[in-house]
Amino acid sequence: MTKLNRRSFLGASIGGALGASGLIAGEACARSTPVPAKWDRTVDVLVVGSGFSGLSAAIEARTNGAEVLCIEKMAVIGGNSVLSAGGLASPGNDLQVAAGIKDSPELLLADMLKSGGHLNNVECAKVVAYGALDAYRWAKDFLGVKFDRLGYQGGHSVARSACYMNGNGANMIGPMTKKCREIGVPIETRTRLANLVVDDKGAVIGAEVQKGYAFPKENSGKKVMIRARKAVIICSGGFSQNVKLRMLHDPRLGPQLDSTNQPGATGDAMQAAQRIGAADVQMDWIQLGPWTSPDEKGFGVCPKFVESSVGYGLMVDPKTGRRFVNETGNRKVRSDAILLTGHPAVLLVSEANIKHVPPSTIEAGLKNGAIRKFADLGSLAAAYGIDAGALGKSVARWNEAIAARKDPDYAAKIFDDTVPNEGTFYACRLWPRVHYCMGGLAINTKAEVISTDLAVIPGLYAAGEATGGVHGMVRLGTVSIADCLVFGRVAGRNAARRAA
Repeated sequence: MTKLNRRSFLGASIGGALGASGLIAGEACARSTPVPAKWDRTVDVLVVGSGFSGLSAAIEARTNGAEVLCIEKMAVIGGNSVLSAGGLASPGNDLQVAAGIKDSPELLLADMLKSGGHLNNVECAKVVAYGALDAYRWAKDFLGVKFDRLGYQGGHSVARSACYMNGNGANMIGPMTKKCREIGVPIETRTRLANLVVDDKGAVIGAEVQKGYAFPKENSGKKVMIRARKAVIICSGGFSQNVKLRMLHDPRLGPQLDSTNQPGATGDAMQAAQRIGAADVQMDWIQLGPWTSPDEKGFGVCPKFVESSVGYGLMVDPKTGRRFVNETGNRKVRSDAILLTGHPAVLLVSEANIKHVPPSTIEAGLKNGAIRKFADLGSLAAAYGIDAGALGKSVARWNEAIAARKDPDYAAKIFDDTVPNEGTFYACRLWPRVHYCMGGLAINTKAEVISTDLAVIPGLYAAGEATGGVHGMVRLGTVSIADCLVFGRVAGRNAARRAA
């Protein structure tokens, strides 16, 4: 039985209980912007953020008949989503079927709950697990997103990640942006949400925005008041780049740790919702990416290389030359293990085992120096200062595990097409970076935002990384994209159908 605590209570019960209760927030918060005498602009639905969740919400709201405006505080469209290097976790997708892999929403849900330490909002997690396949089909058939391969991510029971073309998030943001143009959804960049406007009944009826905002100048731009007849949807992403905020919830995550996120991932739209009384959940669960390299900036190319190599190659501590963690474990398992050593780890894989790494990734990594190629294991050991004898023993033991199709040391998953690691090798150094915020605004299964008095805030919806509870303590790779599309569409649909 899962231990009940504040985190699990809010994470597991708010969505289901409040989704059924229909409670309404009782009064406007004093920290909201006053209702203006005259609005500068009026739309049905205002969407804040232009990543996967924001564009999904905007498209769905528009196709359900609403007049929609999508705003983006940065100068370019896409947020963190455009940097994404994975795919869409979707049980039963056609790539899985072609590969003969059996999967189900129930198995995805079980994986999410296991990885999340059963701190997930179970009802919201179900929405994602059972809606992921439809979201994949929607992206593929309605938006025209091209998926070119099936990928495996650590912590999943099976390979279920449909990877968008070349593992590049721009290849999904592009078709989404095109669809917005086709159906008449304007996306206005350099427009920052400053504050929400609440009426005397506690309903969100609009927003104060800064038009012409120049990140990170807080007071830049012109104040514009936008009325939202039906709703405002917060899809602004997480706060991985806000060092003060992340340290407030996890003091370990100071400026010594870089982030994979784009600079604008500061959580300010989420804070605007908090100022009018929106509740937050699990803000202290902040995920580190175990596949980033200290030899390149930002997200880089190593994550693609690493996630396509685990289950084939091995990770070692260069001080000992030995493996020290399950390479196919979830992100927390791997990140914590690397940090515990106190220095970067080295992942190595033979040339024969990089068959699933996109060639463009190898080329880019070799060019920037984060990925290195070696004629033999001895050369690799010398380059990274690893004891050649110890490393040789580690590789030999891993090759024995490959032959047996069972890892006796760390229970890592070994794929059927893995062959012994020998001959030419590729390698990279790894050191975690702040990557994803599992916590955020509390929502229910309708994507309605919940207040601190545990009631629905009328007219306010949220989706994606700006929300909390779906993933529990650890998010599985590519499930965030499923979360963004599924809950973005839920938010957009419900916002559009809400009475003005």
